[in-house]
Amino acid sequence: MDIEQMKVGFMDVFCYVVACPRTKEALVIDPAGDEDRVVERIEQKDLNLKYIVNTHGHPDHICGNAKVKALTGARIIIHELDDQIINSAHGHEIARQWGFTPSPPADLIVKDGDQIAVGDVSLKVIHTPGHSPGGICLLGDGNLFTGDTLFVGGIGRTDLPGASMAQFMKSIKERLFILPGETIVWPGHDYGVRPSSTIEVERKTNPWL
Repeated sequence: MDIEQMKVGFMDVFCYVVACPRTKEALVIDPAGDEDRVVERIEQKDLNLKYIVNTHGHPDHICGNAKVKALTGARIIIHELDDQIINSAHGHEIARQWGFTPSPPADLIVKDGDQIAVGDVSLKVIHTPGHSPGGICLLGDGNLFTGDTLFVGGIGRTDLPGASMAQFMKSIKERLFILPGETIVWPGHDYGVRPSSTIEVERKTNPWL
């Protein structure tokens, strides 16, 4: 699995390009700004972008969907519950209020336990509600892409519609912290003291947990 972490947009979102070295098939996680730079990097690496995967439906993580889809033809994937957010008039209005471009409808929806494959690389969908109803993390080859569920030394907000602190704690402790300690945590924002962490480090040091 080839992973490239890119900080994009004005909210320090971490976007990830995940590729199969053998087939050159790839997916991008949360394109959230600087779409031309992201697509240019994909082209430089001679990758065939198959999917745009959103960890959740908040505007700061889906705002690049429309442009990346238009430039590459990649299909948009999101959890079935947050698909309702990006498809609603209310969701579009919130995106515009935040200064973001609304996303087109998802092409594919996923649920807990589904696998998203590009070439020899497969990412397992782990449903982690709490920040949003359809928040997901993606696990593959010892790498965990956590979106706004788990940051380096922090967690996502729980003051937005559909959020729940109790649900959040359950998701993190019962779905993520049961993973091997060496699992690499790739967060959804550059909010920590370093750009990545491990499950063991977050279990021991994250002040929110």
